[in-house]
Amino acid sequence: MGTHIDMLLVTANVGSLFDNVGEIESDWLREFFTTVHTYKPRFVALHFQEVGGKDYMVNMGNAENFFRNIESSEEMRDFDRFCIYVDNHFKAVDRFTALGSMYFIHKSLKNIYQYDFNVKEFKAVLGHNKYVGSLDGVTTVEKEKFPKNFWPDIKWSRKGYMRTRWLIHNQGLDLVNVHLFHDASNLIACNSSPSVYSGNRKKALRYVINRVSDSSSSPVPFFLFGDFNFRLDTLSLVESLSRSADVQKVKKDSSNEVEKIICEEKDNDHKVLLHIETKLFAYLHQAVFREDNGRALLKYDKEITAFEDVITEEDILFPPSYPYSEDYNKPTQYMNTRCPAWCDRIVMSHSARDVISRMEEGEGQCGVQHTRPQCLHGRPQACFLVLWVEDKQPLRRSLELY
Repeated sequence: MGTHIDMLLVTANVGSLFDNVGEIESDWLREFFTTVHTYKPRFVALHFQEVGGKDYMVNMGNAENFFRNIESSEEMRDFDRFCIYVDNHFKAVDRFTALGSMYFIHKSLKNIYQYDFNVKEFKAVLGHNKYVGSLDGVTTVEKEKFPKNFWPDIKWSRKGYMRTRWLIHNQGLDLVNVHLFHDASNLIACNSSPSVYSGNRKKALRYVINRVSDSSSSPVPFFLFGDFNFRLDTLSLVESLSRSADVQKVKKDSSNEVEKIICEEKDNDHKVLLHIETKLFAYLHQAVFREDNGRALLKYDKEITAFEDVITEEDILFPPSYPYSEDYNKPTQYMNTRCPAWCDRIVMSHSARDVISRMEEGEGQCGVQHTRPQCLHGRPQACFLVLWVEDKQPLRRSLELY
């Protein structure tokens, strides 16, 4: 077997972290450092969304401390090179994405190059490189906020993508941090299958994939990891959950608009089985989302199927990653605001799948069972993927070869 590069890819929506720092941040960092210690990667990629939280104008200072605590930690001392990109310039409303990406390179890993999108060539990564602000003029990263016309009916939100390109032991890779649109109303999500929100996410994700696959940029294998906001097919799920219930749609006075859906059990004293409002999704038997990692519900996780021609992902082996309670004392309980779903994802192009090394169990420090997304415990939740990329024969470090 040839040389392999152990990589750790992590994605986390950290919006709730900055609203309640202290123990939450400490716990999250401890779990992250434990993951690094366990898998001993030589290249670590961290993708964050909602940097600064909901009240980012007030909490951006907390975000800067969070990044500083990672880069200066004793646990990361053997990573002698890093590249950090934080879009925290919230005053630039038309460009602000609140995305943050951190990349750490172990001292034992040589021949690491990063692409300069301006001069169109790879350059050796040396020392500590940190860029905080609007990122305008930073030539080793591409960042874009989704155009307002992608969803003209709602407030323009902090959604977009951030891309870096790497040459790691002669293998070119794009690492893309992405944050897609959310479901604004549970009731509207129930109106159709797929929902209008799913259609908006599909348009945005296809836009990102087309950008990184554009022949003019000489595409390379890519990994997309971030908050995709993928939701279960809400209409189909609700129909299944309420199959044996009495369903009542309550409409607003003097209008035909539904303001709540109430599903009552036909027996059991007519207990409310499911109650849905714009920002309420209360299901009586919430354990179904946690039992066996929610496997029975994966059939409703359909949004990625529209992209099977270009991307794929490893099996999901963790419960829905959203919306966990923001109560520090209830880390495994879901809030009754949205239907639980696997929003946080790590996907890859088919060409990226081809370069992942499939180590047989026993041949290395980790077996193939670890090349699958898992849930990083702690608040906020994070998803991570450990993988091995095969070393290729030497190539000229020029973009036009790809």
